[in-house]
Amino acid sequence: MFERLADKARDTFYLNPQIHFDCNKELLIENCRRIEEYNEVFMRLISGRLCIHIWGSNLKAYDFKTKGLIVRGKISQIEFIERSGKKNEKSAERLRKD
Repeated sequence: MFERLADKARDTFYLNPQIHFDCNKELLIENCRRIEEYNEVFMRLISGRLCIHIWGSNLKAYDFKTKGLIVRGKISQIEFIERSGKKNEKSAERLRKD
């Protein structure tokens, strides 16, 4: 029950990520919390309960100060990984240590 209330609160206060595409050249991610990894071909972002992996070429990040992130470049693939629960957090920690 608490989980449903928390989900409704996130939706109400716009804490869940909002993602907008402009073809495969630009991506706007609202409510992006942090950038975990960033180079010209791969980005790993944390936004709410999602870990977002972006692959492409000539990737560049813009305008992070507004709690949103604009990614420009040639985007070839996006993967969404849900990060809820302690089990997933421990797995993510192990991946970062490797």
